[in-house]
Amino acid sequence: MRAVVCPAVSSFKDLRVEEVPAPTMTPGGVRIRVAAAGLNFADSLITAGKYQEKPEPPFVPGFELAGTVTEVANDVSAVRVGDRVMAMPGLGAFAEEAVVPEGAVWPLAQGMDMATGAAFPIAYGTSHFGLFDRAALQPDEVVLIHGAAGGVGLTAVECAKAGGATVIATAGGADKLATAAAHGADHGIDYKTEDVRERVLALTRGRGADVVYDPVGGAVFDASLRCTAPDGRLLAVGFASGTVPQIPANRLLVKNLSVIGFYWGAYMRIAPQRVRATMTALAAWYDQGHLRPRVSAEYPLDRVVEAIDVLLGRGTTGKLVLRIGEGENTDPPES
Repeated sequence: MRAVVCPAVSSFKDLRVEEVPAPTMTPGGVRIRVAAAGLNFADSLITAGKYQEKPEPPFVPGFELAGTVTEVANDVSAVRVGDRVMAMPGLGAFAEEAVVPEGAVWPLAQGMDMATGAAFPIAYGTSHFGLFDRAALQPDEVVLIHGAAGGVGLTAVECAKAGGATVIATAGGADKLATAAAHGADHGIDYKTEDVRERVLALTRGRGADVVYDPVGGAVFDASLRCTAPDGRLLAVGFASGTVPQIPANRLLVKNLSVIGFYWGAYMRIAPQRVRATMTALAAWYDQGHLRPRVSAEYPLDRVVEAIDVLLGRGTTGKLVLRIGEGENTDPPES
C-alpha cells in the first residue's frame, strides 16, 4: 500500500510517499480503507521529535482519518465490515489502510462526507473535552478563544456557543474574525491591531474572561493572564506560536487562577469512557446542526509536505485534509 513515511527524526519536509506493507491485524482491531486523513500542527512536531510521544523511525504519521471498514478482529462487536467511520489510530493515518483499536473508531454521522469525518475527531474532541471536561465551562460564562479561525479554534467557538457561553474570539484580520463570527462568536478581537487585554476588559466591564482557550501560547498567553476573571481557568491547548510561556505564579495567586494543561491524546488511554462521552455529545450536536465543520482545502497524498507547510503558515481557516487514493469517493451515500 502507499503511505507517507517519516524516515528519520528531522523535519516534515523529509516526508516521502512509499510502498509499504499493509498493517497487521491485532486483537480488538478494525481495518479501515482510508479515504481521507486530517492534518494537524502535531504532525510537524512528531516528525521533528518535538511531540509528547516520540516513535522510532521509520513510521507512518497521521493522527485521524475517515474511511470504510474492510475487516474486524474476532473480538470486535460494535463495528462491522462496510461501516463508514472516523478514527484516531494514534499514528498511521497517512496511508491507504490503517488498523485501529475498536475504542478509537466512531461511526460517521448521517450525511457526513469522508473529508469532514477526517477533520472532525481531534479538533472537535479537543475543544469539547477541553472546555467542558477539563475547564468545566458553564452556560453563563465568558470564554476567550485564541486562534479562533484555525482548525481547532473554530471548533472551540462552535462548542462554546452550543454550550451556552458568551464567546470572545481573537484572530488576525477582518476575514478571519468574520469566519469566527459566522460560526457563533459574539465578539471579535483583531490581535494585529487591537490590545487583547484592553478589549476583553472593555467587553466584560472590567471583570475578564472566565475561561481562556489557548492553542497559541507565547505573548497571547501572557495577555490572557492579565484579562482573566478572578477564579478563572486558562486552558493550555498548544503552542502554535512556537513559544512555551513561563507562568508567573504570583498572578495565579492574586486572582485565584487555574492554568490547566491539556493533552487530548492521553485521554484515549487513561479515560476512554470520558472520550466516548465527548464523541457522543458531539455527534448529537452535529445532528442538531450546532456544528458546521469547515474543511478549507484538500491535498493528494503526494503533496503532504506542501499541505503541512501551508498549515504552519497559519493562513488558512478551518482544517486541511489529505485525500488518500486516486479517485476515492469521499461523499456520503444517498439516503
